[in-house]
Amino acid sequence: MKHALKSSMKTVLGVSVLVTGISLGGLATATTAQAADKVNWNVSLWGKRRAFTEGVEALVAYVKDKSGGNFEITINYGGTLSKPRENLDGISLGAFEMAAFCASYHPDKNRSVTVLELPMLPIPNGEVQKAADLAVYNHPYVQKEMAKWNAKLLMSAALPQYEFMGRGPAPRKLSDFKGMRVRALGGIGKAMAVIGAVPTTVTAPETYRAIESGTVDAAAFAFYSHFSYKVNEVSTWRTMNLAPGSVNCPTVVNIDAYKGLSDANRKLLSEGVDAAYAALSKAYGAAIAKYEPVADAAGMEKIEYSADELAAFREKAAEPVWKTWVKEQTAAGVPAQELLDLVLKTARDAAK
Repeated sequence: MKHALKSSMKTVLGVSVLVTGISLGGLATATTAQAADKVNWNVSLWGKRRAFTEGVEALVAYVKDKSGGNFEITINYGGTLSKPRENLDGISLGAFEMAAFCASYHPDKNRSVTVLELPMLPIPNGEVQKAADLAVYNHPYVQKEMAKWNAKLLMSAALPQYEFMGRGPAPRKLSDFKGMRVRALGGIGKAMAVIGAVPTTVTAPETYRAIESGTVDAAAFAFYSHFSYKVNEVSTWRTMNLAPGSVNCPTVVNIDAYKGLSDANRKLLSEGVDAAYAALSKAYGAAIAKYEPVADAAGMEKIEYSADELAAFREKAAEPVWKTWVKEQTAAGVPAQELLDLVLKTARDAAK
């Protein structure tokens, strides 16, 4: 009786999977193919390697190591696979298996996730941000909404609170932002509009040129991100304590590609999320320590606002903006109040 080794290559949405089985007398006997599967994924990111991407870097390293090299994910930087605003479309089409995007790049496509971009949420640190993000990502409505794009939410970038850098007349009082053109996404943009600023949704890679050319006066980023995109090189001032909120940037995987993984590899992907968040926390801390002296050496004017100004800002730009968001998203069919309550409760519990 002859023994024959049968091998075939299956490609599903760009995922190459080697399936091996042993045929004995014409009867196929399943092997531990799931352990032997060779999986190659691509992830679409923009910019270059930086603190923001260290979570994905750690996740990729984790699954490769724990799978013995059988589950490999290639990181594609610089928007080589897709532009930042088109990453979710690429996931939907199966052009690649994993990607990051920011919710405010296309809020109509991911309405429910934008609850995490509301200004001045009670999120004091990365651990609380992680808890709030994952609570929202695991909500059934949110998962259903993202499934329209064939996307499964995996993790967030857990970005720290944003601050502004800019050039030209410095906004030494919050009223000085009136008429200023600012790169401010999502809820941060809405908060800034309350005090008269003119928000725009310039993508991160476009920001340097926008400020350099004068089409934008200032930009809101997590502190280290200003340096990642060289905004510091065209800035003369920075805010120190405005903390208007942050942008939510999820990493998602194509649902069909995810379902095509073995149980073991799906487990590795899930387990790798904790390693990813730990790497993000470490990277953000290191980036702040690295760039604070650079900002000081450049002589940028530091702007701090009084407690009274900040309290007045929050009164105008926090709950009123939240209520408007709830009203608008409820009208669009989103369980908006439920999601906002979930964020607030999770944040309170996690902060304890």
